[in-house]
Amino acid sequence: MNDIVNDTPAVPVQVLTAANFKSSYKPIWCPGCGDYTVLSSVTKALAIMGVPPKDCAVVSGIGCSSRIPAYTTCYGFHGVHGRSLAAATGLKVARPDLQVLVAGGDGDGYSIGGNHFLHACRRNVDMTYLVMDNHVYGMTKGQPSPTTEPDWDSKLSPGGTGVRVFNPPVVALASGANFVARAFAGDLHGTADIIAKAMQHPGFSFVEILSPCVTFRPEQRDWRKLVRAAVVPSTDDAGRAARRLMTDDGLNIGILYAGNRAPYQASVRAAGCSVAELEAEFAL
Repeated sequence: MNDIVNDTPAVPVQVLTAANFKSSYKPIWCPGCGDYTVLSSVTKALAIMGVPPKDCAVVSGIGCSSRIPAYTTCYGFHGVHGRSLAAATGLKVARPDLQVLVAGGDGDGYSIGGNHFLHACRRNVDMTYLVMDNHVYGMTKGQPSPTTEPDWDSKLSPGGTGVRVFNPPVVALASGANFVARAFAGDLHGTADIIAKAMQHPGFSFVEILSPCVTFRPEQRDWRKLVRAAVVPSTDDAGRAARRLMTDDGLNIGILYAGNRAPYQASVRAAGCSVAELEAEFAL
């Protein structure tokens, strides 16, 4: 018996690189801003994931870091201040087939968007939230943000605010995030690897990225010398992670918690009526 030979030509598999995810728009951040490197880490992470741009959406709010959707070739949504997670949650629930990435900053995410941050962690919808934290409002010229040190002296807050800082990883863990990590913008490849692992992990993943604002916080150039890899491996024990995070100085880099909580699954039901019938109920 002759062997059956399949003459159908093999379909070539497209190998995606970071360049496939970079749009033609030129970033307009200040020279030296850490967000340039974060953008490169994002496109590299998407290439690692191998998800075509048409199957990925990048959602943001307002702020320097929230410009990122325009600089990628993925579907993008530039929302209003603090509401990126609300928009992204609706998108992921309606289109679970999409890889949803949310980009924001410490002002957008922890101040006006703080309530959405808490509940996004609690709901545990399968998406990834990247927050570029520079401890200052960079777009609006240097006001203190929720993560600004209480003794940071500036023209806009002489002597400092005296207010305790917001602790994002602790809040994320306590609120139910299934993955908590910290990266440093100056480490392009390390940040890309953490972002890729966050996207691969089921449930709500939160990545705090230390991204220096050399315009209003030039002293943050020293972060490169201060950050270090976390000496303790990641854990799926929330209690152990909480004890670690409560004593963390904010400069340990790596995956700090990788939980096993099942992500939120939306129930899909068949439509109970047609669009015409629905419109008829609202007719005057």
